[in-house]
Amino acid sequence: MDTAVSLTDITKRFDDVVANDEVDMRVERGAVHALLGENGAGKTTLMNVLYGLYRPTAGEVYVDGDRAEFDSPQDAIAAGVGMIHQHFMLVEPMTVRENIALGWEPVTHGGLKTDDARIDTEVRELSERYGLGLAGDLDTPVEQLSMGARQRVEVLKALYRGADVFIFDEPTAVLTPQEVEELFDIFSQLTAQDKTIIFITHKLGEALTAADGITVLRDGERVGTVDAAGTTREQLAELMVGREVLLDVDRAARGASGDDTRLSVSDLAVTDDRGEPAVHGVDISVRGGEIVGIAGVDGNGQEPLVEAVTGVRDADAGTVRFDGEAVTGLSRRERLDRGLAHVPGDRQEQALVMGFNLVQNAVLGSQHRPPFGRRGRIDWGAAREHAEAVIEEYDVRPPNPDLPARSLSGGNQQKFVVGRELSREPDVVVAAHPTRGVDIGSKEFIHERLLAMREQGAAVLVVSASLDEVVQLSDRIAVMYEGSFVDVVPGDAATEEQLGLLMAGEQPDEPVPTGAGR
Repeated sequence: MDTAVSLTDITKRFDDVVANDEVDMRVERGAVHALLGENGAGKTTLMNVLYGLYRPTAGEVYVDGDRAEFDSPQDAIAAGVGMIHQHFMLVEPMTVRENIALGWEPVTHGGLKTDDARIDTEVRELSERYGLGLAGDLDTPVEQLSMGARQRVEVLKALYRGADVFIFDEPTAVLTPQEVEELFDIFSQLTAQDKTIIFITHKLGEALTAADGITVLRDGERVGTVDAAGTTREQLAELMVGREVLLDVDRAARGASGDDTRLSVSDLAVTDDRGEPAVHGVDISVRGGEIVGIAGVDGNGQEPLVEAVTGVRDADAGTVRFDGEAVTGLSRRERLDRGLAHVPGDRQEQALVMGFNLVQNAVLGSQHRPPFGRRGRIDWGAAREHAEAVIEEYDVRPPNPDLPARSLSGGNQQKFVVGRELSREPDVVVAAHPTRGVDIGSKEFIHERLLAMREQGAAVLVVSASLDEVVQLSDRIAVMYEGSFVDVVPGDAATEEQLGLLMAGEQPDEPVPTGAGR
């Protein structure tokens, strides 16, 4: 087979930080290649070098055997390299046709000038050739499409620009299980016609299922490239982390949940930032010693629900109770004082002050209470001890409490936030995407901490875009679609296929046994 992409001795430095250190990677034409590694291992940086977003500090890039020096993504696109980002680069009010033409067709003073007939002919032919199923949607605004269809628009846009090499960054993050299967079918359609795919993923099972070869990075260096067919999840995990990793939660080790309801939500209604109804008629209860997971494709009301439960957003109707006490009218601080721990979905906007150091961030939400707050003043000695304890227990790197939060990688910011919140010894834990952006070793540790909260009698509500995570952790699973729960099922009873159908607003052919305490 011919080599489609060759990266030789790629080094990328940002000031004193070495993100990639003499990395080699070779991908054959017509192959699917997965790029794995812990958080901060340098995966995205390496792909940004290939796509022209960064120039390498040292090393060489070859595409189709020719040395390439990309100054911008436009250079990479011209060389046949396209990238589908995790957060789609689409203009949602514009149609599929307009998004495909945008930036590629001529622009006049009157706006975008397109030859609709020619575009339609070319786009429909590409859609049919690669099984993308978008031929009938060219006049549809992107905002009306599912996440899976939006991703196919990105693929079609790259094909229209002549891509032969496709880079996918965490391509399954916003997809249902059924849409993941459709994506892998598209991979097959693309590679069958000699297209080449590189995809970044933290999901070991997906790498083993979809890829031919897998390159693993650790601390900016390549630690191995393996054939997917001859490798196990355990072997991959050990390559990534450098030690043996527990991949699955031991359900048998859990105790039974208590009889007392610690968190309850009744008939909750919430509007979003646009004033549109985002949550309506939601009822859920979580007992002490129980984990309830909320599954659903992002954007179906999970974030407004969490914000209303934790006091970040006002509810329009309904009641939130902690241990039977209504807290609906209380502020977030008052709810924290009543035993809440909240891991927000957006760590940078809602959990950290990016310019504060870790000592200052360690006491956010607790600065008014002992041992940190005394007579209106903060005891910075106690705050430092607390920050150092969180850093050590959660292996936050670099382990320097005087560093500002912005200097940490996203995964280390996440570990710090989880450590701070769970150290409150809470009665109620609300964790939104608790392992987003962290490496597999840290994911294992955070799962253990959440299970420890459960064993200590806390009520734990987990929202995650990872169906694997929800299934592994949850005693019961509530599936959310268009702002309400379509079903609440026992965690060990539903298959991923059934849950995926519920996440898409459809009922599975085989009903899932319904759990109690809905």
